Amino acid sequence: MRTDIGLLILRVFPALMMLLAHGLPKIEKFSVMKDSFPDPLGLGSSLSLGLTIFAEVVCAGLLVLGVFTRYVAVPLLITMIVAAFIVHSADPWNKKEFALLFAIPCLSLIFTGPGRFSLDRLFLKQN
Repeated sequence: MRTDIGLLILRVFPALMMLLAHGLPKIEKFSVMKDSFPDPLGLGSSLSLGLTIFAEVVCAGLLVLGVFTRYVAVPLLITMIVAAFIVHSADPWNKKEFALLFAIPCLSLIFTGPGRFSLDRLFLKQN
C-alpha cells in the first residue's frame, strides 16, 4: 500500500507540473513559438514544438491518470533527455538539472509501472 501511494505521488505531481507549467503554456504560445522553437533533431521548429507539446500535454495528462503509464513515460523521458543534453548542452549544470529532475520520475515509472491507484490497474489489471 505504501509503495502504491509513493508511485501515485511520483506519477501525478511531476506530470501535473509538466502539464500545467510547461505544456499548456506552449499550446497557448504555439503561434508565437512555432518558428523559433529549438530544433535539436533537425525536424523543423514547428514539428519539434508539436512533439514537445504532445509529450508535455498528452503524455503528461495520461500519466496523471495512470493510462498506458509505461508507454507515455517514454516520450516524456526522451523530451527531457533531449532538453538536458542537446538543447541545453552548452548551458551550465543548473539548466540541465531541471530537465533531468523531470526525467527521473519517468524513468522510474517505466520500470515500476503506475501502481495500484491508476486507470491501468483498474481497467487493464496492470501494475
